[in-house]
Amino acid sequence: MKNYETSKIRNLALVGHSASGKTTLAESLLYKTGVIKRLGSVADGTTVSDYEKQEIKRKNSIQTSLIPVEDRGYKINFIDAPGFFDFEGEVLNALRASESALFVIDSENSIEVGTEKYWKYTEKISLPRIIFLNKLDKENAHFNKVVSDLHIQFSKKIIPLTLTIGEGENFEGIIDVIDKKAYKYKGFEREEIEIPEMRIEEVNTVYEEILEVIAESDDRLMEKYFGGEEFTEEEFRHGFSKAILEGKAVPLVAGSATKGIGVSVLLEIIEKYMPSPDHVAANIGFRPKDEYEGFEVSVNAPFSAVVFKTIADPFVGKISLFKVLSGLIKKDDPMYNSTKKTTEKASNLFFLRGKEQIKTDQVVAGDIGVFTKLDKTQTGDSLCTKENIIEYKKIKYPRPVLSYAIEAVSKNDEDRISEALQKLSEEDPTFTDTRNIETHQEILSGLGNVQLDVLLDKLKDNYSVNAKVVDLKIPYRETIKGKSDVQGRHKKQSGGAGQFGDVFIRFEPTDVEFEFYEEVFGGAVPKNYFPAVEKGLRESLDKGPLAGYKVTGIKATLYDGSYHPVDSNEQAFKTAAKIAFKKGIEEAKPILLEPIMKLEIRVPEANMGDVMGDMNKRRGRILGMDPQEDGTQVILAEAPQAEILSYSIDLRSMTQARGSFSVEFERYDEVPKDLTEKIIEESKKEEK
Repeated sequence: MKNYETSKIRNLALVGHSASGKTTLAESLLYKTGVIKRLGSVADGTTVSDYEKQEIKRKNSIQTSLIPVEDRGYKINFIDAPGFFDFEGEVLNALRASESALFVIDSENSIEVGTEKYWKYTEKISLPRIIFLNKLDKENAHFNKVVSDLHIQFSKKIIPLTLTIGEGENFEGIIDVIDKKAYKYKGFEREEIEIPEMRIEEVNTVYEEILEVIAESDDRLMEKYFGGEEFTEEEFRHGFSKAILEGKAVPLVAGSATKGIGVSVLLEIIEKYMPSPDHVAANIGFRPKDEYEGFEVSVNAPFSAVVFKTIADPFVGKISLFKVLSGLIKKDDPMYNSTKKTTEKASNLFFLRGKEQIKTDQVVAGDIGVFTKLDKTQTGDSLCTKENIIEYKKIKYPRPVLSYAIEAVSKNDEDRISEALQKLSEEDPTFTDTRNIETHQEILSGLGNVQLDVLLDKLKDNYSVNAKVVDLKIPYRETIKGKSDVQGRHKKQSGGAGQFGDVFIRFEPTDVEFEFYEEVFGGAVPKNYFPAVEKGLRESLDKGPLAGYKVTGIKATLYDGSYHPVDSNEQAFKTAAKIAFKKGIEEAKPILLEPIMKLEIRVPEANMGDVMGDMNKRRGRILGMDPQEDGTQVILAEAPQAEILSYSIDLRSMTQARGSFSVEFERYDEVPKDLTEKIIEESKKEEK
């Protein structure tokens, strides 16, 4: 693969709903540009883009894949992103590294949730878009209906640059509105035919819409348009490109990825009208953390880049996908990681196509390349020169909303699970792996069940680590509502020295985790034993008398006791304190506390009733509602953690995947009495 000037490079994220045909389109683009001689199939697991074991097994993309093609003097980097919402982090990475988004829409299913979700996001960040309306050769495909749906939902700025010849099983070609040419396809080859006479008026009408958009992009062009003058090719190109960049036009191309219909026209439109990385109005995607003067996407500027994706290959090692934002990088050049404040060396420099590594001697501004075996560099890190230090802001990934408790199947697996999960976390920063010190469980948290299932399968397939999912334990806590006054006495006599400790302690509730006071007069308990008493009480906090959960909110006051001049020691007073603790908590009206979570739920207006009713069934409480500009509602709520363990799955079901939420710990509240008994009973069963 040769090196290209920045102006001849295009970067597009392939986005859309799952199964819309993104990976198949990538395969068609590879075939059309001569990279592959035979079309691969998602069903057969033979595509260039979906090469990972889990992708082949599940017949779905689960990670970002880079697909560069060369066509008519241009290099186009297609970044194929997964459609599953569980892999939203991958989509955000792809969009960030692109100057525009290529939406692939299944014409049989029209506008699906994935299209809605990422359309709103690209609208929010003002990212230029182009649409490939796919699967028009299918029985239930209707071009005009989908275009109408798009106009109703996303506005009339969506402009078909092609019209269809035939429909469904009779779909055989397209009409190029701009060039006013019709093409009939046989396989990937096309032959020009006459535009059917009855379609000429339709073509002229759509063409006029394009001219209006171009005229609105520039006052001079507006005057020319109203004066009845024709635009030059340069004016047409400049005006339409500007309209796309400003979000006033979204070109649409009709076609079929499996039959190759429309693929050539799609490439032509991308090359002519979609922005290059060095366009003055192009979306850079990566913003400097601090003010940085003189930044420009040019090979003449100082080198800077961002690693936007890491692949943890168990055989090849770490593969770092990066985009050069300024300057260029050559093989063996030294680099400065401004995020980690360390140096690296570009000893292994490649372009990547699927899993194929293509050697290169340099990567220029705007292009995407890969390093292999960078020791310290991770996803989101900025690279530059030591002479011109620049650091780019990191992306904000969605926070985990679903958790699995996992256990290693064997001791051998247990020894290796943490290291394997660490490698996988470099590949996917949207999941977390933590150890809950209260429940003693390893917790894997992510964006959904598919993501977590894939992680467990990757542990097994890629690292030979077997882990199983077990019931997630809620970190309940125990406290007291009343007061108590108890004695703790420890006396043990054996041959030789004995043990003796005697304490009187008052217990009462407090707002903090634990408070210890002493009010001993007259030396009933020597001062040197006070720390032992406090230590015995603190150690007792780990396991409460009700159900064995951590105890909190306890104020303990040591006010009296006795000692033996020979048999008393620190261990004896520590044991006496533990005896007092158990008695004291049991007599002070002990209760169970449960974690209460704060939720921010975003749902369409139509789902409000169902979601609020469901939250009430979960012992939740609605705190408020906030209508959004996009027509959705944000519901603020609180609910016990025990009631929302599977909420991410349930919310998707209730809202047809249009709902989303974030969750964070808020506080602990008392568990209702009827549930307390069940929890205690379950705890006793586990102890047996």
